[in-house]
Amino acid sequence: MKLGHALLQALKAYGASEIFGIPGDFALPFFKVIEQSNVLPLHCLSHEPGVGFAADAAGRYNSKLGVAAVTYGAGALNMVNPVAMAYAEKSPLVVISGAPGAREAGLGMGLHHQVKRLDSQRLVYNEVTCAQAILNDPATAPAEIARVLTAARERSRPVYIELPRDMVDAEVGEVPAYAETPPDIEAAQACAQEIMTRLKAAERPALLLGVEVRRYGLEDKVAALSRRLALPTATTFMARGILADSDAPLIGTYLGLAGEPEIRRAVERSDALLMLGVILCDTNFGVSKRQIDQRSAIHAFDREVRFAYHNYPDVSLHALIDALIAIAEPVAKAPTPATPDYPRGASSDGNPVAPSDIARAVNDLFDRHGRMPISADMGDCLFTAMDIVYTELVAPGYYATMGPGVPAGLGLQAASGRRPLIMVGDGAFQMTGWELGNCVHNGWTPIVLVFNNCAWGMLKAFQSDTRYNDLADWHFADMAPSLGGRGHRVTTRAELVAALEEAHGDAGHFHIVEIMIPRDEISRALDRFTSTLKEKTAARPAAQ
Repeated sequence: MKLGHALLQALKAYGASEIFGIPGDFALPFFKVIEQSNVLPLHCLSHEPGVGFAADAAGRYNSKLGVAAVTYGAGALNMVNPVAMAYAEKSPLVVISGAPGAREAGLGMGLHHQVKRLDSQRLVYNEVTCAQAILNDPATAPAEIARVLTAARERSRPVYIELPRDMVDAEVGEVPAYAETPPDIEAAQACAQEIMTRLKAAERPALLLGVEVRRYGLEDKVAALSRRLALPTATTFMARGILADSDAPLIGTYLGLAGEPEIRRAVERSDALLMLGVILCDTNFGVSKRQIDQRSAIHAFDREVRFAYHNYPDVSLHALIDALIAIAEPVAKAPTPATPDYPRGASSDGNPVAPSDIARAVNDLFDRHGRMPISADMGDCLFTAMDIVYTELVAPGYYATMGPGVPAGLGLQAASGRRPLIMVGDGAFQMTGWELGNCVHNGWTPIVLVFNNCAWGMLKAFQSDTRYNDLADWHFADMAPSLGGRGHRVTTRAELVAALEEAHGDAGHFHIVEIMIPRDEISRALDRFTSTLKEKTAARPAAQ
């Protein structure tokens, strides 16, 4: 079997379902194999950051490998930011980069796309991936592919594969099948017993869920565990959208002081907080009224469980959850707080649109027609999503980069086959919104809500007295027809309701609903979030 084909077969066997990419000269031989083999569908986009964001979102949605294929240097280095996001947020993204062949590398002169040395690109990717391989030896290539893809699956982080263009047609053996690293069952069982003892002894136990629950495809099992324990269950800001189709006793998303008081009390006052797959970071806990007491918290993350002065290494999340399910019983001492009452009943009048109006209008739309998966960019669009009825959500909740919204929504539709709702600010849309031009070719039909306040709104919330956070009015809706879609520019609540209904009724095109929002209007959640962070920052003592 030729190496290019063997790599594609291995990607499919290890869980990938599509490839996103942009061809370039060093990657052309591999792209030809992708197209001719039909092992995995290929979706070509316009800019490498969009490729990375789309591939990442596809993997997140399906709890599988996302795959991004690019060329050497100008392509791969242009995609570092999305890969860094995937690393920070624990997403198993496979980066495949074409590379110069051995003959070219031995010419003794600089090659186009080369930076400092031929291995400079790999050294850069060492910082944002958990495993790397250069497939320059047919004898070792199959084992190297298996090693790297195994790391992506088990560590749920990006990996890097460099494929020299003269190696694509090299004859190689079969790539070894995925063999899961055996979990330490006895350690998991002992850990589960100790956790149950602590939960039973606690007065206010609670369950907080993080992104690893989705990354490892454990939502059904975690929902079952939550029901058996009968604990108040919240998700972190990053993990909003997990267990969306379950009947687990979810009380909502924990946002610290930016969130609902009942959820804050359940999490912050818990004397036995079981955190499953939670990333400890500022966006999850930075606006807490009080710090989570790690001495009473139980933290299962990154194949390790920690609580008090105890540490269980090499206990995978799925092994721990299986062990807990086997012995779980109700432990709650108080009634579970009520589930959130999401705002509904959008006004259809001539008043200007505020973020809360958008949440109401979307909730009404979902009530009429069913829920849609959501891709949200960073900014007030993401905080507004917290007021939308619980549904699948892909967003950069920790890394907080701008730009994922639109390409991630395209990846979401490619992976799910479902029409997504994309929520994006005008600043982020300027960066990657033009990937919508690829919708017609790929058959994608998202509904895109552009929050247009002619500003970088979240930055404006932190610095209201600046001009450099102001943006020009680009009239995005007017551009939609030339990209193959339909556009609506709305300035009133009545126009918003009508545009959403029209967009939903036309499943054959993508729709841009450009929502003009007064510059000083921000969501309640973002206002509380930024105010709290500013207060905490101001309260810190100056460095000596």
